[in-house]
Amino acid sequence: MGWILRHAGAQTAFVENYAQLAKVLAQASTLPDLKRVVLFPDTPVGEHSGGPGLRLMSWDEFMASALDTTESVLQDRLSAVTDDQPATFIYTSGTTGPPKAVMLSHRNLAWTAALACEMGGLMATDSTLSYLPLCHIAEQIFSIHAPITASSQVFFARDSDSLPDDLKSVQPTVFLGVPRVWERFHAAVSAKLLQASGTKRTLVDWAMNVARRVHTVRNRGQRPGPWLRAQHRLACRLVFNKLKPALGLGRARFCVTGAAPISPDVLTFFAGLDITIHEVYGQSEDTGPTTFNLPGNTRFGTVGTALPGTEVRIADDGEILVSGPHVFLGYFNDPVATAATLVDGWLQSGDLGSLDPDGFLHITGRKKEIIITAGGKNIAPVNIESALRDLELVSQAVVIGDRRKYVSALLTLDPDAVERLLGRALDGPPMSNTALVAALQDGVDSVNTRFARVEHIRRFTALDHDFTVEDGQLTPTLKLKRRVVDQRYAAEIDAMYA
Repeated sequence: MGWILRHAGAQTAFVENYAQLAKVLAQASTLPDLKRVVLFPDTPVGEHSGGPGLRLMSWDEFMASALDTTESVLQDRLSAVTDDQPATFIYTSGTTGPPKAVMLSHRNLAWTAALACEMGGLMATDSTLSYLPLCHIAEQIFSIHAPITASSQVFFARDSDSLPDDLKSVQPTVFLGVPRVWERFHAAVSAKLLQASGTKRTLVDWAMNVARRVHTVRNRGQRPGPWLRAQHRLACRLVFNKLKPALGLGRARFCVTGAAPISPDVLTFFAGLDITIHEVYGQSEDTGPTTFNLPGNTRFGTVGTALPGTEVRIADDGEILVSGPHVFLGYFNDPVATAATLVDGWLQSGDLGSLDPDGFLHITGRKKEIIITAGGKNIAPVNIESALRDLELVSQAVVIGDRRKYVSALLTLDPDAVERLLGRALDGPPMSNTALVAALQDGVDSVNTRFARVEHIRRFTALDHDFTVEDGQLTPTLKLKRRVVDQRYAAEIDAMYA
């Protein structure tokens, strides 16, 4: 937080409560540009003070400071704003170093919001449920800019744990779910379906088969035939009109997933529940979307086609490049990073992919080894792996978590350290030795305290041999070949998520 306030040169900070206020005050001596801190409504200033050169204001005081501003001054300020001026900074996750400030212009936001409304058919009668952090560009588009453009309604979830109940209460017509949310729904519904038997199970299986056939046709932009439409109406009346409201999606007509990859199996499952989930791919640097699986033009297993008015192409090394009105202005106060990311007007995404003959984009990997969990969190494995390797017992460490529910690790052991711990050489699989596993767990727990909760190692597996150059798992300069390790130890990795 201190880095972001200093880097942005922020003059005003808005804080929700006293806990957030304490964070700002702890950094105040390092924030020469900060002039005032404003508390949210219903949080009185009380006995708190800002300190030398820093004014602490209540919400009412802050709003009252505008009372002397005339309408003509306001209009002059508005008229001075141009489309290509920065409208906001979206700070990156800071996974490869200090967070960078993505500068998005008024044009970036307005153009993308208008296009999102057009692609999703967003109208004033629509409603959405906001539950993701608003520092994410996807949530800003879906919860701020697009609803403002369409004059649609936004509800805010009470917290992440209340999301299922809030969905049932709101029954939104438009819903953005990160893969982890859809996976939770998938697990819950699948468990209930396993309990069904006899006639009820036969009916559900028939209805899901009908829905999958209907959505397969619709995703190609075609209309189902009369007999399939009749079956679909019956399936809705007997099954889906009861099942979808129970999920909170009884009125949903446009469902989206993004922020992390999602399994095509999950998408196919929901199509069987009469819900098509449209996958979007993008990043903050192009205001959220790069490609989109649109209604009538959706292909599971891909992330869709380029947005209208934009262009996506694949570089010689496989990197995905993007051009269009949604591409950002650059990174604030970082010309070196800007020059590396914006080349001749093309955004270098850092992701690897391919385009099929119909223009659908397939993501094949990441140029930068950043893990994106199923919940859409960006994690830099290198720093965690370095901390794990500092443990006495550990020789090598590989952090796992891409497209997964949580972070885990493969560990190789230092035989001398193991012998010191046990008083003898290890005789048997590492994970079968209680004392060794306990010592490793203590070490992993100590490493976890140094990182954010989402970066914590939830499970680990100790291997009975080290990585070597000879077996192809290390480069000649002893750098880890992550893909080789992922493939070689797929069974061990999958077991940590069983």
